[in-house]
Amino acid sequence: MKVLENKIVDERLYYKRLKSGLDIYFMPKTGYVKKHAVFATNYGSNDNRFIPIGEDRAVTVPEGIAHFLEHKLFEEPDINIFDKFSKLGAYVNAYTNFNQTAYLFSSTDHFYESLELLVKFVQNPYFTDENVEKEKGIIGQEIKMYQDNPNWRVFFNCLNGMYFEHPIKNDIAGTIESINHINKEILYKAYNTFYNPSNMVLFVVGDLSFDKIVERVNKVENKNFKREANKIEGIYPDEPKEIKEKYIEEKLATSIPLFAIGFKDINLGTKAKEQIKKDLTTNILLDILFGNSSKFYNKLYEKGLIDNSFGSYFTGRADYGHSLIVGQSVSPKEVYEEVIKYIKDIKKNKLSEENFNRIKSKNIGGFLMGLNSIEFISNYFIDNYFNDFLFIDFLEILDSISLYDVETRLENHLLEENIVLSIVNPL
Repeated sequence: MKVLENKIVDERLYYKRLKSGLDIYFMPKTGYVKKHAVFATNYGSNDNRFIPIGEDRAVTVPEGIAHFLEHKLFEEPDINIFDKFSKLGAYVNAYTNFNQTAYLFSSTDHFYESLELLVKFVQNPYFTDENVEKEKGIIGQEIKMYQDNPNWRVFFNCLNGMYFEHPIKNDIAGTIESINHINKEILYKAYNTFYNPSNMVLFVVGDLSFDKIVERVNKVENKNFKREANKIEGIYPDEPKEIKEKYIEEKLATSIPLFAIGFKDINLGTKAKEQIKKDLTTNILLDILFGNSSKFYNKLYEKGLIDNSFGSYFTGRADYGHSLIVGQSVSPKEVYEEVIKYIKDIKKNKLSEENFNRIKSKNIGGFLMGLNSIEFISNYFIDNYFNDFLFIDFLEILDSISLYDVETRLENHLLEENIVLSIVNPL
């Protein structure tokens, strides 16, 4: 067992790697009634091409398989997983995003019993021809629902405008056509590769005993997995730096036009602390420029061009990245033109050091407040763990960011040649 400590925030992380290769992390929160656990795999919707464990050739699987697996793992032959957690007084959920799949629960009582249940159901898949075919209908309805969602469409249309090849442009759930190619053999191949304990992490936070956590996991962990020595990773296509399409427009059932303005990142290859610093630097930049305290936001708000749905954020990994400015407007093209003009003006006149210090302090305060929430802690840990970063080092990274870093990011990221405008207009 190792103990990782950050004296600045007065927090500790207990860590142990089991014989199976599974990493377990625990953050004690003395006096907290609520407890939280997340069991996650480094496997998301982007990972459709990989080399299966025990094989030497890459395979390509249908889009949406990571999300399909998430659904299927809740199915057991004789019990209802949701009912079992409910009887223990626990709330269970799961999610799949572009980079990972996570299974989680919160409880106040019977935590260790719930933890055993979490590990057991995630590590014991039950796939049959019949239940796979049944799930296709359920997920197909979910896909259709999202295809009719204007916010979902304006987002993915923007991604499709930015990216030529990278799977980030594909819907997390896949398509009706792609899920029809999924069968139990493909599911087991993906599961046995990415749900290997050496590709997963268990994170627990609350007023608990780390020794008991390890003991309970050791008790129920599936011992049939073979330890994988090499890091399991998806294989991604070469993605051009250029954008694919400048403008995408669609009509759907919405009362007011929606827009997404995307800036494709061309400075890729960063990992771990370097990637986290880039994320933080870019989001500070976006908050300075477009946050609800900015002159730009208030100018457009007073003109009636935007409302409180307006926002911006950056997201990325070593192989992709983009900033998005989103919202609704009676005149989205005018908002787009204002954004272009504003960025040009800012590059000429430079950023305000006062604004930089204020937004940086806001980020520090937000993180410190978040440490009082076990959900915030769990989400932040999992979001960054597979990027080789432990969140207790967050303040160290944030403190290292300078105004020069933000100004440099402004110059090399918010480029007019790499901008995409996606609009969804009313029918």
